[in-house]
Amino acid sequence: MGENVAALLSYALGWITGLIFYFIDKRPYVRFHAAQSIVVFGGLHIIEIVLGMFFGVGVFSGFGGLSMAWALSGIVGLVVFVLWILLMVKAYQGERFRVPIAADLAEKIFGKA
Repeated sequence: MGENVAALLSYALGWITGLIFYFIDKRPYVRFHAAQSIVVFGGLHIIEIVLGMFFGVGVFSGFGGLSMAWALSGIVGLVVFVLWILLMVKAYQGERFRVPIAADLAEKIFGKA
């Protein structure tokens, strides 16, 4: 499998495929994208869970809180979708596109790939 295809697939199912490719592929380009996938989509997944818990059972669980939760969920969902497409395209094109905060965090956690 080509390096660019493996890097693209590390984003295909978010942090799950990121983990898989991080552990099975030792090429630096693929490991960079896999680590970034884990951090970006893992972090966004955690944000979605926290927002769901906060607005689902918290003080804001009334009608106003529900509409606020839908709005925030829609914004997070849109960010996830746009990043997902952008990162897969950039990985396939052979570009080492860095998500500003996530790429630095991925390097701190997983080391330079």
